[in-house]
Amino acid sequence: MSSIKVECVIKQKNQIGESPVWEEKDSSLLYVDITGKRVSRWNSLTNQIDSIATEKLVGSVVPRQAGGYVIAEGTRFAFVDWVKRSVKAVAHVNDKEKPNTRFNDGKVDPAGRFFAGTMGLDMKPDVTDGALYSLLPDHSVVKQLDQVHLSNGLDWSLDHRIFYYIDSLAFMVEAFDYDIQTGGLSNRRMVYKMEKDERIPDGMCIDTEGKLWVACFDAGRVLRIDPQTGTRLQTVKLPAEKTTSCCFGGKDYSDLYVTSACIDLDADALAKQPEAGCTFKVSGLGVKGIPPYSYTG
Repeated sequence: MSSIKVECVIKQKNQIGESPVWEEKDSSLLYVDITGKRVSRWNSLTNQIDSIATEKLVGSVVPRQAGGYVIAEGTRFAFVDWVKRSVKAVAHVNDKEKPNTRFNDGKVDPAGRFFAGTMGLDMKPDVTDGALYSLLPDHSVVKQLDQVHLSNGLDWSLDHRIFYYIDSLAFMVEAFDYDIQTGGLSNRRMVYKMEKDERIPDGMCIDTEGKLWVACFDAGRVLRIDPQTGTRLQTVKLPAEKTTSCCFGGKDYSDLYVTSACIDLDADALAKQPEAGCTFKVSGLGVKGIPPYSYTG
């Protein structure tokens, strides 16, 4: 294995950096700051950052095939026109019985549907007000899962037959059989149970060998997991405890980009980890990722 290098590449501090997506066409990284209420694009060639403010807390952003992006913001899906600097609502998921929720992590499936989940704003461990939704290409919304604590990382197997999912406060990675034709989930099971020092599973992505990379919030690390055997293959330590999510990008998708948060860190904690809230590039892993899918609606 080549020598692994961890480098702080985006110095902009995010309160809660999340949802990194690589844009190959201009070598940029797209991401959100949830509580900072902004979507940002960092150009790796010029080191410039361009941001658009959102109205509500923004959980995730994905590319749209027709141009621009789609965000899961507050309790709605919205289209972002980067050129016009506009955000336009497309669908709402207001649940009258569970009004105190917001969107969190999301990703596009191989058929072009945008999956994104919600969480309770107060994040009590015994409250399951969250859900998992999919925005279909016709702009209709399907509720895929209910009774979720804190909907988080998600991805699909390379053959598109398995959906991997993280409900953070269940402290494990789960799998479902996936029907790519309908977007339906079935046969829920556990793939990996977090060790105590791995803390809270957060964002997740997959590599070209079908292994999962899971960011561990409050543990300052990313794990590589074999979902077939349920074993941890590798641990990469980061200089920020609140690691939030990860995606592959860069040349041939051989770099792993990791977002982090600095929210709720006191002066002592910030002094010990001055790069908290920044975004890191991990190179030399010897594995590659796959390009992200785009929403087709």
